[in-house]
Amino acid sequence: MEITQGARFDTLGLSPEIMRALEKKGYEVSTPIQAGGIPPMLDWQDVTAKAPTGTGKTFAFGIPIIEHVDPGSDQVQAVVLAPTRELAMQITSEMRDLAQFKPNIRMVCLYGGQPIGKQIDALKKRPQIVIATPGRLGDHLKRRTVRLDHVQTAILDEADRMLDMGFIHDVTRLLDQMKSRRNLGLFSATISREVMDIAWVYQRDPVEITVRADEENKPDILQYSLELSMNEKVDAVERILNRERFDRVMIFCNTKGNTERVTKLLQMRGVDAQCIHGDIPQEKRERVMARFRRGELRVFVATDVAARGIDVDDVDAVFNYDVPDENEYYVHRIGRTGRARRRGAAYTLVTDYPALVRLKDIAKHTRNEIQPVKFGEDGSLVPAN
Repeated sequence: MEITQGARFDTLGLSPEIMRALEKKGYEVSTPIQAGGIPPMLDWQDVTAKAPTGTGKTFAFGIPIIEHVDPGSDQVQAVVLAPTRELAMQITSEMRDLAQFKPNIRMVCLYGGQPIGKQIDALKKRPQIVIATPGRLGDHLKRRTVRLDHVQTAILDEADRMLDMGFIHDVTRLLDQMKSRRNLGLFSATISREVMDIAWVYQRDPVEITVRADEENKPDILQYSLELSMNEKVDAVERILNRERFDRVMIFCNTKGNTERVTKLLQMRGVDAQCIHGDIPQEKRERVMARFRRGELRVFVATDVAARGIDVDDVDAVFNYDVPDENEYYVHRIGRTGRARRRGAAYTLVTDYPALVRLKDIAKHTRNEIQPVKFGEDGSLVPAN
């Protein structure tokens, strides 16, 4: 079923404690994915939900999980799997906010790159909710530091990305351990072949929910492309940053090497920039992300995978320093800006003919209008044709 409308939270039959948490955050009306997902999840039905990034999927599964948890039990009752540590941490933060008025609900976030001993200590406190990356949860299962035989609800968030990243065997092994599972939620921006396979094997008569990127959900983003030589790219970024006076910007690169190079070149020009990618220690990545979330860092440079789960909804502009390899990456990247009813801007830097062909293909398949521009004599951007 396609959902186009939200619903008032007070019509969804939620507990006073959850309503209090929502009121504290200032939420009265749900997003469409929440209106479509919360009722069937509360009824223990399986759900397959396709919705654009940034539409509020965490509350769609987080609220039913918290409503179902027995705070008197010391068994793991719900597992949320996410493709990256950043997304797992983001989900944990949002779910802690939701559970703040429900006493004795304990949750733990498990991911690679953090000392496993610290996580084992957290698991000894007997959490009812586990949010984890598949690899690290598998490690704990092997060590017998966690048991999944009492899990009632399992969620795969960003299911398409998780399976694209090669986690399919980890995910299926984990689901096979959940002998008491009553429902499974698959939340995804796209429904890939692998997501459909998981649904077919592990779900029974799932409620299928689609939220289109319609005008209500679609961010208001001005999209531009600039044809430049390789040596002009950093200069172009700096010129646009200074002319538009953007306070908070994300720059996406296709490789770890490029993120390092762009960051250093911007720093040499006096721009406050930091980067994250898979080779940077987790502690440093978390520090950089926290600075960016708090608005203390002007430019944040990242690869697509490293940036998953960084839910910052008021980025002034996005730069595609490299044209993304996949259409979906373009959608995820530019979706960081133009949220919360504000107009955003996305600039894609093109240096050769294959990249230009790639960008035209992206525009066609994602139905985005990307305006070719160039620098005018006064330094402003003007139409290139």
